[in-house]
Amino acid sequence: MKTNINTLFVLCFFVFFIKVSPVFAQSASNTSTSEILKSWNNTANKQAIIAYVSDVTNPKSSNFIPVADRIATFDNDGTLWSEQPAYFQFFFAIDRVKKMAKDHPEWKTEQPFKAVLENDMEALKASGMEGLIKLVMTTHAGMTSTDFEKMVKEWSKTAVHPTKKVPFTDMIFQPMLELLTYLRANEFKTYIVSGGGIEFMRAFLTDVYGIPTEQIIGSTVKTKFEIVDGVPVINRLAELDHNDDKGGKPESINKYIGKKPVFAAGNSDGDLAMLQYTDSNTYKSFQLYIHHTDAAREWAYDRTSSIGKFDKGLDEAIAKKWTVVSMKTDWSAIYPR
Repeated sequence: MKTNINTLFVLCFFVFFIKVSPVFAQSASNTSTSEILKSWNNTANKQAIIAYVSDVTNPKSSNFIPVADRIATFDNDGTLWSEQPAYFQFFFAIDRVKKMAKDHPEWKTEQPFKAVLENDMEALKASGMEGLIKLVMTTHAGMTSTDFEKMVKEWSKTAVHPTKKVPFTDMIFQPMLELLTYLRANEFKTYIVSGGGIEFMRAFLTDVYGIPTEQIIGSTVKTKFEIVDGVPVINRLAELDHNDDKGGKPESINKYIGKKPVFAAGNSDGDLAMLQYTDSNTYKSFQLYIHHTDAAREWAYDRTSSIGKFDKGLDEAIAKKWTVVSMKTDWSAIYPR
């Protein structure tokens, strides 16, 4: 596959933070259809989700799935919140470089740091894989896991999206919050399986999505256990351990969950392998793709986008009749009101 800025960012930049009020849990068995998934328009796609959940949770159905096997996996960037004009952790890395620059005068002439300090995105892209890995390892490693967690939480309190000019906390998808809650109300176990950094996401996503840390899976850097001044610590090393993208997602699911999902949601070609893996389950499964079609309320992009490219995945979704949600058509609201 041709390397583009999307691939580079997935390898390097991991997702982050936010607090959102929980959505009231509603199950299919005791709530009218109009009260389920309130931010979803009453389209065929909403009905397909409800029909699937109703079917596989009905003990009398031949498609009944035992509670222990109701595994649902969700990508994060572009699936549970926005990802344009770059993955949100990219902005964290930029802010970290600028904050650290006072102690590194050599960065004024050294790439890729020079490009960051001069806000030169084209020069940053031109630094390629080597430059971007150097950038992320400088800003995400060389510290303990505890210090890294604290750093992420502090940054999340004041970070603002560069083009929307709102806190990143305002850019989570309300319909997907409702879907997570709806599935959990029907005894599905929900997981995040993202290209984002596992420790980065665990710093805040429990509060965001109501998903405990052990159910958050992502890319990892290598770590090392050490005793420092008599205190046991986990140090983050400047070396990528696992890229949780494309085929890395099923690999992580197998390693951390140990069961195939019966429900999977994504938005890009990077999620295709996870949806294919879910589709191979012997239980009745559900594959959901989020298609960014709303330029007015969010962004519109797919096949040619450098961020969240949706090309091969779209073709396969159409061919296999998976559910492709149009943000413009299927959602009455994008973000929490």
